[in-house]
Amino acid sequence: MTDAEKKALEKFMTGLKKRNPHEEEFHQAVEEVVASILPWYLQHDDYCKAQILERVTEPDRIISFRVTWETDNEEIRANRAWRVQFNHALGPYKGGLRFHPSVTQSVLKFLGFEQIFKNSLTGLPMGGAKGGSNFNPKGKSQSEVMRFCQSMMTELHRHIGEDIDVPAGDIGVGGREVSYLFGQYMRLENRWSGVLTGKGQSFGGSAVRTEATGWGAVYFLEHMLKQHDEELEGKRVAISGAGNVAFYAADKLLEEGAKVVTLSDSKGFIHVKDGLSRDQWQELYQIKEVQRRTLADFQSEGVEYHEGQRPWGVPCEIAMPCATQNELDDVDAGDLVKNGVIAVCEGANMPTTIGAIRIFKENRILHAPGKASNAGGVAVSGLEQSQNALRISWSREEVDRRLRDIMKNIHRRCVEESTHNGYTNYIDGSNLAGFKKVAEAMLAYGAV
Repeated sequence: MTDAEKKALEKFMTGLKKRNPHEEEFHQAVEEVVASILPWYLQHDDYCKAQILERVTEPDRIISFRVTWETDNEEIRANRAWRVQFNHALGPYKGGLRFHPSVTQSVLKFLGFEQIFKNSLTGLPMGGAKGGSNFNPKGKSQSEVMRFCQSMMTELHRHIGEDIDVPAGDIGVGGREVSYLFGQYMRLENRWSGVLTGKGQSFGGSAVRTEATGWGAVYFLEHMLKQHDEELEGKRVAISGAGNVAFYAADKLLEEGAKVVTLSDSKGFIHVKDGLSRDQWQELYQIKEVQRRTLADFQSEGVEYHEGQRPWGVPCEIAMPCATQNELDDVDAGDLVKNGVIAVCEGANMPTTIGAIRIFKENRILHAPGKASNAGGVAVSGLEQSQNALRISWSREEVDRRLRDIMKNIHRRCVEESTHNGYTNYIDGSNLAGFKKVAEAMLAYGAV
């Protein structure tokens, strides 16, 4: 960036932080995007005059409400919930619901902001939104989760619709929670519509939705490596997380001949020096996803468990952070570079700090940001919307084919926007490609 561009960035961020105090996650997400697009943006007087950048960083609306529910012991509990409807220039609002104690308005604003450009990159007609609650489903009975979901939908149903806002699942909101939410929506509205995605396949859900984010990240990774004369087969891959994204990324990596050497959860990580086997993957899936236990309970030959640590000190060629925001910092980035990493492919939303991003860029490490590489989940959610609207169901093979095509096109758009001297800056490429489409639509609408 030139000195003038740096001053413009500093001025913009000062104003944004003043308008949105104490929302650090949101500040970080906006700064990453603005730093990428500002040199291009300042050259276009029509966008500047229309204040597109100021408008796209301000949510259309934030809905905040209380969710009151009853425990199995007949005790009353109350949680906070939000729906951040950020921007619908390209289509109905689209974004997940997250149930976790860490959920705040700042977290949901950063996620909703990222979702605008992620959805833009898919090429599907979807705007950006996010929602959720500080409710923690862990340790709750099935009846308690059901009562919470029903109470939440009692308020949320007023603000969503198949042509207005279509929520989905996210951390803490899987198939069970989506089903409870959808059932309550039907009871309240007295109609069936594709107002939620991630539904069970027996009542309007799409094939491959569970696998989509993890599989899509690997499809993007393959294109990224191929673009730079590398291949996936035989590469050691360190993965963080042990949820849907991490497990299905590992699943596809095993299928493609890569070596998955780590998985992690909130308690620690496992290191499999020779790479995870298919049998070990099956056993781990049972422990984490079915039995809801921790990785510490996994005992297998050649597997080391490291309590209270993150996996980024393990030698690997590829890192895939698939857990949560800001889980990979500058110290971790330095360790990965020392250990020979050549590519970082994000499966989570904003899992890499600004300091870590800087280190990867300085060392010309290939770095796919989540808004590009983990867009597979929302892409298949968009395909679920299409199937619901047409009242049809596509086969598993058909959905997977469309997912592959979408990830290929996202990669192509990133490369077209930011490749210099044989190196692609995927962060700049994804931000520019996503922003330009949204900005064009907003400019066309006039002052709305």
